[in-house]
Amino acid sequence: MGPDPNGVVIIDKPAGATSAKVLAAVKKLYRAKKAGHAGTLDPFATGVLVCCLNQATRLARFFLHDRKKYRGTLRLGIDTDTQDLTGRILATRSTAGIKAADVQAVMARFQGTSEQVPPAYSALKHKGTPLYRLARSGQPVQKPPRKVTIDRLEILEVAIPQVHFEVTCSAGTYIRTLCADAGRQLGCGGHLQALRRLASSGFDLDEAASLDDLEQLAAGGNLESRLIPMADALRGMPAVTVDRRMAVRIGQGQQVMQSDLAVQVDLAPETAFKVLDNGGRLLAVMSMPNDGQRLNYSCVFNR
Repeated sequence: MGPDPNGVVIIDKPAGATSAKVLAAVKKLYRAKKAGHAGTLDPFATGVLVCCLNQATRLARFFLHDRKKYRGTLRLGIDTDTQDLTGRILATRSTAGIKAADVQAVMARFQGTSEQVPPAYSALKHKGTPLYRLARSGQPVQKPPRKVTIDRLEILEVAIPQVHFEVTCSAGTYIRTLCADAGRQLGCGGHLQALRRLASSGFDLDEAASLDDLEQLAAGGNLESRLIPMADALRGMPAVTVDRRMAVRIGQGQQVMQSDLAVQVDLAPETAFKVLDNGGRLLAVMSMPNDGQRLNYSCVFNR
């Protein structure tokens, strides 16, 4: 592996570590100058953390809005101020009389598109300050509801007071808020007790390595085996391959018309696509123009 590797590494984040701490460890192992992750996980949560190195940090925005999949545990009967197990207990209520059918009926209501109120303890910002900092200082800020979509919500097991489930949802969906809302509708309250991210932005746990795995690979000089090239990381994004002459033009950020491409690109206006050279390396991400003529640049990568 050469200096300043560009690509994406998928980590199985352990419980108890912040996403920033895990990212810093990955950055150090790969000796990267820059690193960023696409979607944070709370310290108690585990699972898929998408880490972008060097030039690949510019791809993070394409990952942030993709679907996520989680396995979680709802703990009924206890409300906390953070809506998860790390928070201060606000109320304790009996779960007597709540049956599995009741849980199934309530949880089913959340499937589809709805509005969700973001938690006061979150990384969203108010006038540049994260909400969790304001909440911890006794000045909580309530953000307006946002549209979220839950594509699939499956109850795996109901063992009152615990409910184990899997959910596939849009980016920006708070699973702890889902748990708190479900507890409220059941009349007993509830919070998120455990969370594991199974998939994010097209990456899943089968591709994830632990930090221990990376350290062993580093010792054997084989870290590159876990580095996903930038072109491969943009899964599901349409691709166009260009010749050497066009690659030079695009590398210099020159104006490119749709008609300049050797192949017809039939995509809706503003749809992003990746531009590859003959070796399959990512040159740029561009998007279709509204007028059907001049292509728009999203980002260009150094050759």
